[in-house]
Amino acid sequence: MSVFLGVDIGTSSSKGVLVAADGEVLRTAVREHGVDRPRPGHVEMAGSVWWDEFRSLAEELTAGVTVSAVGVSGMGPCVLLTDAAGVPLRPAILYGVDTRATDEIAALTSSLGESAILERCGSVLSSQAAGPKLAWLAKHEPDVMARARRLFMPASWLAYQLTGNYVLDFHSASQCTPLFDTHALDWYQPWASLIAPGLELPPLAWPGDVAGVTRSDISGIPAGTPVITGTIDAWTEAVSVGAQNPGDLMLMYGTTMFLIATVSSFTTSPSMWGTVGAFPGTRNLAGGMATSGAITSWLRDLTGASFPSLLAEAEASGAGARGLLMLPYFAGERTPVMDPDARGVIAGLTLEHTRGDLYRAALEATALGVRHNVAALREAGADIQRVVAVGGGTRGGLWTRIVSDVTGLAQVVPRVTIGAAYGAAFLAAGAPDINAWNPPAETVRPDPATRATYDELYALYLDLYPATRTITHSLADRQRRTR
Repeated sequence: MSVFLGVDIGTSSSKGVLVAADGEVLRTAVREHGVDRPRPGHVEMAGSVWWDEFRSLAEELTAGVTVSAVGVSGMGPCVLLTDAAGVPLRPAILYGVDTRATDEIAALTSSLGESAILERCGSVLSSQAAGPKLAWLAKHEPDVMARARRLFMPASWLAYQLTGNYVLDFHSASQCTPLFDTHALDWYQPWASLIAPGLELPPLAWPGDVAGVTRSDISGIPAGTPVITGTIDAWTEAVSVGAQNPGDLMLMYGTTMFLIATVSSFTTSPSMWGTVGAFPGTRNLAGGMATSGAITSWLRDLTGASFPSLLAEAEASGAGARGLLMLPYFAGERTPVMDPDARGVIAGLTLEHTRGDLYRAALEATALGVRHNVAALREAGADIQRVVAVGGGTRGGLWTRIVSDVTGLAQVVPRVTIGAAYGAAFLAAGAPDINAWNPPAETVRPDPATRATYDELYALYLDLYPATRTITHSLADRQRRTR
């Protein structure tokens, strides 16, 4: 029997799945990890964590079986720099949750021109883009940049460790703004040479293309096993649920919330990210919130309550969280406000409010953020006809129901919502139809009885950020100065 291994390196854990040729999940495993926050706004992780956890997952999942191919995936865009021999020079700088490069974003935007960047690359510069982080390293760690020769992300790092081949997928490259020309589907050398002149940018392939074969037996994977190139986790999640046709919108429920709309042609927006898709000829308009599940985990740790208890108490709190309203900007915010100095706000607190009300307000805050992003996607021209939900947050039902109630959108929840690891296994299998692997299991529909409540809260949500922005920016500056 042919079996396929998929491994995804996420923000808070690495996940692995062993899948049969018909899509049946045979085994799953998880390795929890944290991120390093050496300074406010800095979020890092050692590349050794990615490789060590891959080997551990592979050893557990492949015991007693022979894997036919390996799929890889990971968070991104990240910046892991190595020397010419492939030895990491420092921990990887993570994606948009790392907000250190604010000055570099402003400087590059000023010198290259915002409209020129948007037209060539599909996105304006933000904390999500890899280019400004390279510029930050050139300014603040010039010794590292002087020695740097190669750029990796989690998926490409695993592919390199397994095969020895240096390659990156087209989609991940399209998030290396402003180094990549989304029209030419190639690195844009004038800007790449300006920002990282000594870097040997990787050859490019599509996520499902074979990066190479394993060089030796590794943790139960025989030598000569094909390894795909892989891509960024959110796009692999979209693959895992078949959200790849124009009109599809994927909602990824995880540590952060991610949205990927598939569009019929090159589409740009200054408040969203225009990218190359996971397959040849596809284009996406995407958005991402800096926190979502991260807030619920924070509340769990803060209160000492279990997730089942908090969910039950949030359910009892009811729509509107008994008059609480939260801004979910606990780590700044990515789209659509693009503000790394935004901060979380909890408005309306009284002595009568409970932890269940706070938990409900957190779930509603992420749903309101989704509604804000959906509005921005539609304003940019995305024609959203079908919404597919994926990720760990789809389990239990309350969160997805709140998102549907707040947005007014029905959500298809497939049979398998493991996410990116499953999508990586699908790509490794070269299977022709994800819908045969992973058919829809249920549809979550909005409750009309909550519509008026959430329309009112959404209007207040849109007002709360500009009303508190000056104060939260001052506090963000104070946080940088006092730590």
